[in-house]
Amino acid sequence: MDNRFATALVIGSVLSLLSVIYLSAAVGTVSWYHYATSPVLANVSDTAEHEFKNEPEKANEKAYTDALYHCNGSLGLWQQCITVTQQHYDPDDSSSKLHCVSLSFSDQFLEKYSQPGNHNTEIDLIRTYLWRCQFLLPLVALGLIFFGAIVGLAGCVCRSLYPALGTGALHLLAGVCTMGAVLCFSSGMYMLQMSLPPPPGVRGEYGWSFCLACVSSPLQIMAGALFLWASRASRKEYSLMKAYRVA
Repeated sequence: MDNRFATALVIGSVLSLLSVIYLSAAVGTVSWYHYATSPVLANVSDTAEHEFKNEPEKANEKAYTDALYHCNGSLGLWQQCITVTQQHYDPDDSSSKLHCVSLSFSDQFLEKYSQPGNHNTEIDLIRTYLWRCQFLLPLVALGLIFFGAIVGLAGCVCRSLYPALGTGALHLLAGVCTMGAVLCFSSGMYMLQMSLPPPPGVRGEYGWSFCLACVSSPLQIMAGALFLWASRASRKEYSLMKAYRVA
């Protein structure tokens, strides 16, 4: 194998591994979006806090969104957390406790309504499918990379660069899926805040998990491009050498 092709495969494999690590960390953590709450608003009604601590399917969207607004909430693809301030006997003595709820697979398929929390309004199909795609697409991307790795290993066993063509195509598809998940999440957050605006004194910002997903997508695309280049350039060079020998 030419050193150029070997170098491209090694660099592509490293980029692919980094993208898997970044995407897996992003999917498994709760730092996709943060709400920074002003100390004046850092309280939540007992009803909203109770709704949030219950199973997600028993709480309406408005209740736990309000809790996220007022309690320095954090959102992930599979978890949502709030920070509850607990007052002790001394008025100046207080401590913060993190409460998280996990979303099951069925919870991810719940419908979203035009007015969050009001089940009497129409179903918002756009927000519903954005919510579903934002957690499905990263799983599809990880599956494509895993299948591409199997195809690449099969190529190593066969001592051929031809399977790298399939590996590259799968990585390109994975990059598109990851970018789609990022766009679905950001669009869903924008539409939610348009329907249920945060109160004054609450500031929202994207977290490091979201940034990891954003970085993972170009890494997958670059890895796919390297695999495709190595496969096609190797095949072209092999064809030229074969024609030269025949001549």
